[in-house]
Amino acid sequence: MENWHKRVLLTAVAAVGSLMTGVATAQSTTVGEEIISPDIDRRTIEKPAIDTEDFEVGLYVGILSIEDFNSEIVYGVRGAWHITEDFFFEVDYAVSEADLTSYEEITGGPPLFEDSERDYSYYTLNLGWNALPGEVFILDDYTLKSDFFLIAGAGSTDFLGDNWFTVSVGAGYRLLLNDWITWRVDVRDHIFDRDVFGQDTTTNNIEWSTGVTFFF
Repeated sequence: MENWHKRVLLTAVAAVGSLMTGVATAQSTTVGEEIISPDIDRRTIEKPAIDTEDFEVGLYVGILSIEDFNSEIVYGVRGAWHITEDFFFEVDYAVSEADLTSYEEITGGPPLFEDSERDYSYYTLNLGWNALPGEVFILDDYTLKSDFFLIAGAGSTDFLGDNWFTVSVGAGYRLLLNDWITWRVDVRDHIFDRDVFGQDTTTNNIEWSTGVTFFF
């Protein structure tokens, strides 16, 4: 009878011990497997869709530094055909009007050219290369596509009563404001030879301009 009581007591002690061990193990496992979930506020960036059309037209205005003359305002229009994402053809036409030459300003003598001869206009056919495509982030929520491009071409300049074969080289930056409007900044050097002062002279006529273009 006494042995029976001992067996019951030992069984109870073993059961309690096993229960306590299981609880401790569960607690240890729970603590060891605790996962820290950081509260991260992930921003959503909306990218503008680029118009699927390949043609672009626009207007621009800038400053044209005419060699041997003053810097004058220039107005122009351009049209482009985007052959691929990297290359495009572009046609430019612009007008300006030169003032007095440096010689005329210094000497104060009679003008060397008629007013009509001082009208300046040009057109060029160019090939452009989007050398550095990229993106601009606005207010952490929007991103705008951008391109830094190089451009070169040839055409003609009507100035001082004659037409001069012209080579044009430059660079520009294009920012796509939405899926069909862009803002551009361009710098060009219009290079041509002229002989109006008694000798052939290669002139560099630097143009800085800005404008908007539209895809369609």
